[in-house]
Amino acid sequence: MDGGAHNNSPRTVEEVFKDFKGRRNGLIKALTTDVEDFFQQCDPDKENLCLYGFPSERWEVNLPAEEVPPELPEPALGINFARDGMQEKDWLALVAVHSDAWLLSVAFYFGARFGFDKADRKRLFNMINDLPTVFEVVTGASKKQVKDKSSVTNHSGSKSKSNSKASKITKVQPKDEDEGLDVEEEEEEEEEEEHGEAFCGACGENYGADEFWIFCDMCERWFHGKCVKITPARAEHIKQYKCPSCSNKRARP
Repeated sequence: MDGGAHNNSPRTVEEVFKDFKGRRNGLIKALTTDVEDFFQQCDPDKENLCLYGFPSERWEVNLPAEEVPPELPEPALGINFARDGMQEKDWLALVAVHSDAWLLSVAFYFGARFGFDKADRKRLFNMINDLPTVFEVVTGASKKQVKDKSSVTNHSGSKSKSNSKASKITKVQPKDEDEGLDVEEEEEEEEEEEHGEAFCGACGENYGADEFWIFCDMCERWFHGKCVKITPARAEHIKQYKCPSCSNKRARP
């Protein structure tokens, strides 16, 4: 297990944040794109299991560390026991909440271990707080305000963001040259406002105007094309897109 505190443990705010992002991305993969595999590994008949995220963006379901106390704070124990006693989405949300708590505990463990002062701790928290939580990514909670806006531009075939800068901007004739409006700048501002709060449902990163995105018609979340292995050319032929998580879901009691 590579989640322990090695000799190359992060020692600066930037290194701790990079460690945090890697672990976070691994957990998000487990709970979204790899959810079917994650579900199967959390067998309720097994002993207490934990979900680990690693700086390498890998995830792993495993038994807790044997040493007491462990080198790093441990994730929540026994996530597998609740798997079949809840709705799947509620169970995933519960695991996501515990994962967020674990990520913070690991980050601030490093901060305490390497003597971060008040300013460093505040800077680390602000960097972390700029990212959506695992819970927000998994449940789509951070996209509720974006949903209504995105639906306006989602009536064209693949619903990709590559063509979202649209003709819905009404060109206004300026009264005179001094009061003229730069329509191109207005378009860019409206697009930025429309998608500024959007996050990828797979990696949780913010929307980038120069990136290809695609919209899932089932869970109504946006995804980087590269995260779900969809190219713009392929998206043109998709009438109704389902992300990997929605495609893998099946009815469970």
